[in-house]
Amino acid sequence: MSFLARAFTQKSAIPRELFRDLLGYQSSVTGKIVNIKTAIQVAAVMACTRVIGEGLAQVPLKMMKESADGKSRVPAKDHPLYQILGFKPNDWQTSFEYREMLAMHVVLAGRHVSFINRGPGGKPLELIPFEPGQVTVRRKDDWSLSYEVQAQSGQTQTFPAEAIWHVRGPSWNGWMGLEAVQLAREAIGLAMATEEQQARMQKNGVRTSGVYSVEGTLKDDQYDKLKAWIDKEMGGLENTGKAMVLDRGAKWLNTSMTGVDAQTLETRRYQVEEICRFFRVNPIMVGAESKNTTYASAEQMFLAHVVHCLSPWYARLEQSIDANLLSDADRAAGIYSCFIDEGLLRGSLATKKDVLLGYVNGGLMTPNEGRAKLDLNPDADPASNKLRVPANITGTTPAGPPAPQKP
Repeated sequence: MSFLARAFTQKSAIPRELFRDLLGYQSSVTGKIVNIKTAIQVAAVMACTRVIGEGLAQVPLKMMKESADGKSRVPAKDHPLYQILGFKPNDWQTSFEYREMLAMHVVLAGRHVSFINRGPGGKPLELIPFEPGQVTVRRKDDWSLSYEVQAQSGQTQTFPAEAIWHVRGPSWNGWMGLEAVQLAREAIGLAMATEEQQARMQKNGVRTSGVYSVEGTLKDDQYDKLKAWIDKEMGGLENTGKAMVLDRGAKWLNTSMTGVDAQTLETRRYQVEEICRFFRVNPIMVGAESKNTTYASAEQMFLAHVVHCLSPWYARLEQSIDANLLSDADRAAGIYSCFIDEGLLRGSLATKKDVLLGYVNGGLMTPNEGRAKLDLNPDADPASNKLRVPANITGTTPAGPPAPQKP
């Protein structure tokens, strides 16, 4: 029996947060119920979540060690977090899967909570994640935090802050992250409503219902037969564009707007941009680029995504790791976490080549260090282990004194 299985020994009622998430009573003005489960069914929300999650997961995360004089930094491969965060945080997840899930939790629910399973000496052995709805965070009068976690069986257990890794999103009170789904409830609800409206218009043949006007009074059976005929012959996608044949002075009066009249496409396009604003994701990253986007502007937009969207997430996670997973002794020894964001160049061979050549020829990296970035074996030439200092920086050294001139 695992430590967590032994810890959950008492039963309790469903926490308020989990009860709220299950019932999903948070509704928008449009009447659509908006919670995490319904929000991720909206394409823009899911796309923004994946963009951030994959941006955090695909970049190598390493534990580094800085020398006492601060002049050298090497991977801290002997530290347990090197394997946990970089490769296998627990028995069933890879590092990519764990970090992608962590990002989804923080982006949508404002927080991620994992139990830190520690071994002898307080060294972390694994990270066991909880769903945000399983955890109720409580702050005591002395400002310390405790975490009440509910298992699937209904049993609950309260953990102290030192046993939990709590990653917060943007916060107002400093100890609980803001829930983006609830803040963007109206924008997401309108996106859901316009999508459903468009689907119903397609179901009814794009041009929706109206009034079939006839002279005289219809009996009940005549009304039922006429309505059934209209639904069969004119309703649905298969009848789109068909002509309606009317007799006995009957008239068809359209009473509703078309998709063009209602500006459905413009509303749906604007809602994508509005949702992207809440998640701080450039619309081009979710496939919503404008007609004026050029290759040059798109390149700058991708760069802006790294600088203004992903880089703050890297800093948030690095500082959370250093503050909550490392001990005072680890930090004093120079251990720290680092996202290697040059991993984003993995899909662009030309850019990666230009960057590595710039590092090597600029004297920032030896040729063998550049080869290591490409997973190539080192070159046997001793010169490949030396920095290439550009000649325009050092200048050329004369070979010796000038020869005397003959009279």
